[in-house]
Amino acid sequence: MKKKHNANGTKKLLRRVRKKRLKTVAVLPSLVTVLNGICGFAAISFAASGKGAFALAGYMILIAMIADVLDGRLARISQSTSSFGGQLDSMCDIISFGVAPAFLMLKVFDAKLNTLGGTSPFLLIFFSRFVWISAAGYLSCSAIRLARFNVENEENESAHMSFLGLPTPAAAGVIISLVIFNQEALDEFSIQAGWLRYICQDLVLFALPFVSLCLAVLMVGRIRYPHVVNQYIKGKKPFSHLIKLLVMVGLIIWNRQVALVVMFCGYSFNGFFRWFYYKILSTSWVLRRQPKPQSTSG
Repeated sequence: MKKKHNANGTKKLLRRVRKKRLKTVAVLPSLVTVLNGICGFAAISFAASGKGAFALAGYMILIAMIADVLDGRLARISQSTSSFGGQLDSMCDIISFGVAPAFLMLKVFDAKLNTLGGTSPFLLIFFSRFVWISAAGYLSCSAIRLARFNVENEENESAHMSFLGLPTPAAAGVIISLVIFNQEALDEFSIQAGWLRYICQDLVLFALPFVSLCLAVLMVGRIRYPHVVNQYIKGKKPFSHLIKLLVMVGLIIWNRQVALVVMFCGYSFNGFFRWFYYKILSTSWVLRRQPKPQSTSG
């Protein structure tokens, strides 16, 4: 009797599995999502190649960001949004915006440490371990950020006006923009002032681990960040939005490396500064509103 009961339970479980089996998928959005993951994998491959390909790895992550924007748009236009698409998107995002930027930062720093032959071995070990910890912290927080987004996300497009916590593409954009600026813009600048180039390169390089730790905290935090496309581009917007976009386009035409740093760093840290500013203002306003204790004379 007990064996029969177990057999019936197994059959019911198999039926449930068959009912949940995926039968159809949105092909075009899924292909674009997979392209996102492939670009992230290519970025890891280029970063592993050595110093000459670090900037190219950063550009591959930029292409992954474009694919990440397009796949959601294609799914909503074709009305084919699904849980499968959301899960696939997060798996590709962790490759392109989690693993790839963290690995790129490690390789850039390793290339720098290999040139510091006369430095104390203790300092070399300390820096290498600190960079590894910061990269691991960035990767862990990006995974947590994506998992939390999957749980809290709403499929309604009208709800996608802002994000709680820094989005992983923006966090990855800060790292790769600094790497590209370090590898390309400062090399061009060395023609005018070689000594200043090396100072700036070292400043940018040694700031990367600290910046990545700040990005990790911002990703898992609860500071609200605007959805750029929905808030500033899509639909009818104030005239000032057009002026800001034209300024950014002009900056990109003038110097794309500087433009990337300004865009990604401005977006990522502007949310924190706004939150901090309003937090201080609201606290000071509450303190001013509280009645002052009256002194009593004996």
